[in-house]
Amino acid sequence: MFTRPFAIAVGGSAALLLAACGGSSDSGSSASGSAAQTPPAASSGAGDSGAPAAAPTTVSTKDPARDAKADLVIWSDADRAPVLSKYAAQFGEENGITVAVQIVTDARQQFKDATKVGKGPDVLVGAHDWLGELVQNATVSPVNLSAADQAKFQPQAMAATKFNSQVYGVPYAVENIGLIRNTELAPEAPKTMDDLLSTGKKLVASKKVTNILAQQISKKGDAYNGYPYLSAYDGGIFGTKANGDYDPAKVIVGSPGSVKGGQLLAKMGKAGALSTNIDDKNVDTLFNSKKAPYMISGPWAIDKAKKAGIKYAISPLPSVEGGGSMKPFLGVQMFYVSATAKNAAFAQEFVTRYVPRQDVQEALFTAGNRPPALKAAYDKVSAANPDVKAWFEAGKEGKPMPNIPAMNSVWEPMGLAIADVISGKAQPQARFTAAQKEIVANIAKG
Repeated sequence: MFTRPFAIAVGGSAALLLAACGGSSDSGSSASGSAAQTPPAASSGAGDSGAPAAAPTTVSTKDPARDAKADLVIWSDADRAPVLSKYAAQFGEENGITVAVQIVTDARQQFKDATKVGKGPDVLVGAHDWLGELVQNATVSPVNLSAADQAKFQPQAMAATKFNSQVYGVPYAVENIGLIRNTELAPEAPKTMDDLLSTGKKLVASKKVTNILAQQISKKGDAYNGYPYLSAYDGGIFGTKANGDYDPAKVIVGSPGSVKGGQLLAKMGKAGALSTNIDDKNVDTLFNSKKAPYMISGPWAIDKAKKAGIKYAISPLPSVEGGGSMKPFLGVQMFYVSATAKNAAFAQEFVTRYVPRQDVQEALFTAGNRPPALKAAYDKVSAANPDVKAWFEAGKEGKPMPNIPAMNSVWEPMGLAIADVISGKAQPQARFTAAQKEIVANIAKG
């Protein structure tokens, strides 16, 4: 199958890929674009040296393009690129090819732009909620992950990698928001949002803090951060089909449950607990300067809190009066294989054989503290790091963020509706009903 010395190393795995294509219902017949059926293109002489991957370079946002000298190209954000470089080098040496890891700052857009003109990478690292659009645009391929390997991951993580029951990536981390509190200011975790408000108001009144809560909302609103308030009343964004998939024909932003969530957002805004003046630029500083006893955020916020010397604890989001617990979205980070990969077989090989390795998943954990998607890696990391278990508990009732293309029609209208009710510019019933109409119209436009 391969004409180069490294053919033996890959050939056995490629055979397994073919077997997986035929034997796994998850792999399915739609894997026609997969690497196993497309022999890798002959590469340049650079690959014959088996040279290790060089230090990551940054891809242009204006004219994004893959490293033309590399046999296999991986695009990742700056945090994960250094970790990936080590394994890219191993993979390159093992297979006698040159592997390049490149940093992308706007991965989703850069991938779309570069792929259109044949300059995209072989492998893309990104969020699971891009999946529907990427599949719709035919820019990613199914991956041939065996049923046995799929069972090694957290079920929610694997569920997030699927579109129309087809697996399109290999997950490496699961993330969600939870409640972070300064234990010097708020020793006990609030069971309800009213408890949080009560403690926060007392601290503000005693001038120990200036704010009750630090949570990113911004002038444009934030549907991701606002969703848990709606979910507490069984509201949200989309209803589901009989098989559990999100249904773009069932928008529930204007449902009674979502409106109740909107009323809670308005109450939080009126109390000064939520503010459109808090955004991604000042939310961490507010908490880390001890001006707020609570912060609603994710694992990405912890390193900054540690550096600021904050004594903190992580707990699930509180429950709400007249509703249930606030349930966050689960975000899954995963490795995609490009549908136009230059060397699709090697891309499949790296994604399905390297990414599921425990050491790789543990190494990726060090770049951002996101709990590993692989069960064995999660067990090891959580045993040594109580934060990991705390994040898992905080996301236990969460649902994967919708990965259907219709989600692109949601973010802005829903975010603006959330901002308007928090700031008091609009009433929840009218504003969420209007947002629903706008979202439905946007989906209809396609």
